[in-house]
Amino acid sequence: MTQPAYQRIADDLRRQVIDGTLAPGDRVPSRAQLRERYEVSDQVALGAVRLLTTEGFLEARSGSGTYVRRKPELKRLARSWYGSSGRDGSPFRTEMQRQGRAGTWRVASESGPASPAVAERLDITAGDPVMCSRYTFLADEQPVMLSTSWEPLDLTHGTPVMFPEEGPHAGAGVVARMRAIGQHVESVQEVVSARPVLQSEAELLGGALGAVVMVIQRTYRTAERAVETADIVVPTDRYEVEYVLPVE
Repeated sequence: MTQPAYQRIADDLRRQVIDGTLAPGDRVPSRAQLRERYEVSDQVALGAVRLLTTEGFLEARSGSGTYVRRKPELKRLARSWYGSSGRDGSPFRTEMQRQGRAGTWRVASESGPASPAVAERLDITAGDPVMCSRYTFLADEQPVMLSTSWEPLDLTHGTPVMFPEEGPHAGAGVVARMRAIGQHVESVQEVVSARPVLQSEAELLGGALGAVVMVIQRTYRTAERAVETADIVVPTDRYEVEYVLPVE
């Protein structure tokens, strides 16, 4: 399948940004220069620039031109959150304290039916009631990541942890909350993938539409069942994820 001309030009410019040929702050060739260099029309050249701007590689400055976007320095999120240091409090807050930053979050929770995908991850039937909680995690009041979690209501309904951020266990991590109702988490599974950011996510994270996000599908399990599953969304232009795994 032949690659459209605007994508071919965008690929070439993207490679130059990635390998440093075009450095942050550099002005990219004008539309006329791109037209001449690649022997394409104005519309094709404009399409390539618009694509890279949408992806967050370039930024337009009114009356000046288009430049390579200066990206913030990558910060690291450690996913070694499941040891003793994070058992009784919020793993996110613990990680932010380690970095010398204030970790907070906004959340909204509501009950509803489990989708087929969520039901499969929780080992329940599609349509079974779950508590869905949507989080925006902040470090020093700046958005770090998003998370949507689901917990089976046949397990938590009528207990003090039914609403994750209300009651006597508000602010605790999943492991501590589940322990409070007699559920002892024994394992956590994380499946990592990447995809373009959704518009709603870009608005919450303050990022560019078209940027790439990392999606971590996390599921907590006891010996008998899954007790919580979540989709954690991390912007790859600002954060990298570190895993520290013990060797036995």
